[in-house]
Amino acid sequence: MSTLTRLDEPQFSPHTLNKFATLMAAGNGYLGLRASHEEAYTDQTRGMYLAGFYHRSSSVETTELVNLPDILQMRIELDGEIFTLISGSILDYQRELDFASGELRRRVVWLAPNGKRYQIECQRFLSAAQHSLVCSRIAITPLDDSANVTISSGIDATQTNSGRQHLDETSVRVFEQRYLQGCYRTLDGSNEVVISSFCAVPAESCSSFYAKNRRLTQHCSGKIGKGEAFSLVKTSWIASSLDADYHAQTCSYVTINKLIQCVEQGYDSLLAESAAVWQSYWQRSRVIVESENSQDQRALDFALYHLFAMTPTHNERCSIAAKGLTGEGYKGHVFWDTEVFLLPFHLMTQPEIARQLLSYRWHNLPGARNKASKNGLQGALFPWESAWSGQEETPEFAAINIRTGLRQKVASALAEHHLVADIAWAVDAYYQATRDDAFMRERGIELLLETARFWISRAVDVNGRLELHDIIGPDEYTEHVDNNAYTNSLAHFNVERAKHYLQQFEIKDVYFTRQADDFLERLYVPAASGENLIPQDDTFFRKPTIDLTHYKQQQGTQAILLDYSRAEVNEMQILKQADVVMLTYMLPGKFTAEQMQANLDYYEPRTIHDSSLSKAIHGVIAARCGRPEQAYAFWQQACLIDLGDEPHSCDDGIHAAATGAIWLGAVQGFIGLTVEQGELHLNPRLPAQWQSASLPFYWQGARIHLKLTPQQVAISVFGKNPVTLHLGEKQVSVLGSQTYLLADFFAPVTGSGTTKGAKP
Repeated sequence: MSTLTRLDEPQFSPHTLNKFATLMAAGNGYLGLRASHEEAYTDQTRGMYLAGFYHRSSSVETTELVNLPDILQMRIELDGEIFTLISGSILDYQRELDFASGELRRRVVWLAPNGKRYQIECQRFLSAAQHSLVCSRIAITPLDDSANVTISSGIDATQTNSGRQHLDETSVRVFEQRYLQGCYRTLDGSNEVVISSFCAVPAESCSSFYAKNRRLTQHCSGKIGKGEAFSLVKTSWIASSLDADYHAQTCSYVTINKLIQCVEQGYDSLLAESAAVWQSYWQRSRVIVESENSQDQRALDFALYHLFAMTPTHNERCSIAAKGLTGEGYKGHVFWDTEVFLLPFHLMTQPEIARQLLSYRWHNLPGARNKASKNGLQGALFPWESAWSGQEETPEFAAINIRTGLRQKVASALAEHHLVADIAWAVDAYYQATRDDAFMRERGIELLLETARFWISRAVDVNGRLELHDIIGPDEYTEHVDNNAYTNSLAHFNVERAKHYLQQFEIKDVYFTRQADDFLERLYVPAASGENLIPQDDTFFRKPTIDLTHYKQQQGTQAILLDYSRAEVNEMQILKQADVVMLTYMLPGKFTAEQMQANLDYYEPRTIHDSSLSKAIHGVIAARCGRPEQAYAFWQQACLIDLGDEPHSCDDGIHAAATGAIWLGAVQGFIGLTVEQGELHLNPRLPAQWQSASLPFYWQGARIHLKLTPQQVAISVFGKNPVTLHLGEKQVSVLGSQTYLLADFFAPVTGSGTTKGAKP
């Protein structure tokens, strides 16, 4: 495997403190830790988050992922000067995130206001092997003279979620004048978190401890000679009442004992243990490309790093939030992003994790049934925004519109119901890729049936035809329409799949089958016209258009809402993100290449791409239409959503689904690996900039490795049985290793630098 890339922060800048705190955040699925500096900066949001640890601070607030007490902040004083990079001078600055091990490293040479130079080296990692473990190390070396060094660090419970406090301090202690521990409980008493820390300091230094104003602090100081290092290693262990082995009566002592074991093991040994887990992950997941643009590989490594960091593998009652575990954006809530943009990666690399993510929805069926019932409907209506309980968490109102001065009512929870079918789509995708009969019998079929019952009950009869009214599709700039093509098509797919699996698993439900047959026969599904265009909804084609060039140049900022109200935008042909184009992505086998191309060409000029999810999907469809260069342009722009130069692109957390979309663009777009009606298809469309691409993946229990060049594809199947694969229109059966010349399967595309499949 080629050397993994790293993410570098080119320089220290007060303007990008939060951007890089997000980009370089650590995570292991259990915990997330923002890459805030050890020293404090007023504008920097510090943050540590535990998967599933939610709380609602009051009846007028929204449930949110709690920002836990801070364990990394240090007050560093050097010869009386407080270390901060906004005073003195920075003579050298290097900070890098090592994707191979998850370690964050920083080296600074600082010229203090007193005229003396100091070298400060910081390292930290969040263990991938022991999910509760956080380790950090700092070494301070005076370069001009001996120095007096003072470091204060501990557990700081003054942390809030943008000013909202969620935790009561129930106990703070120092054990044996060495181990710090703080115990905290949510204000409603529902959950607890216990944080324990130990600071290893030089033997000749002095230490004292104090607790005041929600801070438990160790204060250590010492004098060192020129060129000598004052080193402090801090080890922390975080446990909560969500842990399977948590016992309130013994947790305090159990966590201290675990902390002691880690301290005895030492930083380097613990890092090596964690790095071994990372290495295993990269071996089974990494997409490797040879590209003229080195940033392509970095973008893929960045995406996969965060896909690991954000995914909870320890508890199937947790799922992936829209910002992962890197910030407070969207309150830490779970959206359709997980099933549509993130689950496909896990499905192909770690199918057991995909199963777990779907189980999160199964556990939350009671809340979905409750929401459906409250709306006078049958089956399961999943919340647009979900947390731990399975209840609807979408706020009733958004922020005040600065143009109108009014609060905009949030309509997503009321009408953006395509999430229900998206979950069903994910269940079907999981079974196609795994043939996991046990999951389907225990959970999958129930999810499909309950979601199907919802659509059957939601449809209205209009002169003998069933329709879906008052809908918001993926394009959230078009609200409360009838017969949104994406939603109607996916609802039809949902009900058809539920009926299919009842038959396949020989489950008799005569009443449902009769309802399903009627629904499938009478539901109106917007179809392509003679020009191959699919109407986004009943009225979209009748609306006026405007020139969106200015707004497309400011995509991602919702700048159009500064010039037009939501109501005005709703009455024009303006899309926030892919809608019909998204439909052709979700159900590729139902559309011809001509239909995909026509709808891409019609809707893209009308799409601002104000959603981080939009560009990558347009790229996949462009690739499937045999336009690899257009696809590459879309994909590169999608890669820059977080990694680009905009200094505040991800201040409140990573765009989690966008990381999944980077993988989708490369694998489903350029490599052309898709599933159509339960069959594996490979239709490569490498951009001219790529000389090769390779990836490992799983398909129906077999481990497969694929390497693709513009001329050939090498496929290795590790398993007992051959794997059937469609190359263009032809079918091949592979066991062991086989190499195929693409010219035998695909007609060349002149000037593209790649090949094009006979069908998308």
